[in-house]
Amino acid sequence: MRLIHKRYATWFLLASSASFGNLAMANAEQSAIDNIVQDAAQQLMQQYKIPGLAIALTVDGKQRFYNYGVASKATQQAVTRDTLFEIGSISKTFTATLATYAQANTQLSLTDSPSQYLPQLRGSHFDQVTLLNLATHTAGGFPLQVPDDVQNHTQLMNYFKGWQPKFAPNTYRTYANPSIGMLGMIAAQSMNLPYEEALEHRLFPMLGMFNSFITVPPNKLPLYAQGYDKQDVPVRLNPGVLAAEAYGVKTTSSDLLRFVEENLGITQVEEKINRALMDTRKGYYRLGAMTQDLIWEQYAYPVQLNTLLDGNSNKMIYESNAVTALNPPLAPQQAVWVNKTGSTGGFSAYVAFVPEKKLGIVLLANKSYPNEPRVRLAHRILSELDCCSQAEN
Repeated sequence: MRLIHKRYATWFLLASSASFGNLAMANAEQSAIDNIVQDAAQQLMQQYKIPGLAIALTVDGKQRFYNYGVASKATQQAVTRDTLFEIGSISKTFTATLATYAQANTQLSLTDSPSQYLPQLRGSHFDQVTLLNLATHTAGGFPLQVPDDVQNHTQLMNYFKGWQPKFAPNTYRTYANPSIGMLGMIAAQSMNLPYEEALEHRLFPMLGMFNSFITVPPNKLPLYAQGYDKQDVPVRLNPGVLAAEAYGVKTTSSDLLRFVEENLGITQVEEKINRALMDTRKGYYRLGAMTQDLIWEQYAYPVQLNTLLDGNSNKMIYESNAVTALNPPLAPQQAVWVNKTGSTGGFSAYVAFVPEKKLGIVLLANKSYPNEPRVRLAHRILSELDCCSQAEN
């Protein structure tokens, strides 16, 4: 018996030492990541004079929130995980998800033409595209923004009725708000709901995003950050035609990180919502190293920083680029870097995640600044996290 006790004691001491050693290593790695995030955040804020910055990370289901600066220079209210930021074109990922959710409910099909929902457009060039084209920027060439002289629904329908494509559908990618905006309008109409109601009262609750809005309610206004343009002038989003569908969401780092975890499969959702999320991550077109999903853009992982910078460059935003259609479409991939940028006049945002590694990041700032430093920061942080994860294994 004494021999057994001695052996057990020896094993316990060895196991305890290994456990404490692993804990110390994990703490050291976490401290290193904390230092990297803090150092990178401070550099970014100083260089671009960013008043407030929220960074949220998920690492295999473990969340980390880093909050810096103020939501408003006037009030000096600190940024928290509950601060509301405008996320610009990351809003488009919710428009795409609403459409795929409607498809999961058989209320629409991405192969449909717009006139099935908007009969006044029957016979127009716009009627020759599909809802899938609207969700992948491949309809044939729209301007980045809805023209300024389009101020109401009637004028919008007249605009689309008279639209003349520059390219045949499925041949060029032209990043544009009018097309994704129309997808949002059609998706909501297929559900017999106004778009704002479809998002705030149907989609967001199903995603567990209870602090995400198109119109920030009065009781949440104290949490709504003040945005600042490149000249440091205070600005917030002015609503316009199709703004809600294309770039109108206000949300928190906490809610947006939950959305990332749902896309990663870490946080479980109802089956139809999960199907809708996965459907947004099917690949339909190839453009260089980038695969165009439904709004999401993906790259084979591991991915070089320069590849991401090229994919999120002004050339991809402001120019039309030839694409190759994938037939059949590419099923949702695991070894990929999935991302989306977003901007308004006074806010900047970036989301990226790697399904295979169960890694994700959310960057939200109340200042307009370029895409490149956002991508650099996210790539640096997720690369460090990936290295730490591999070291543990």
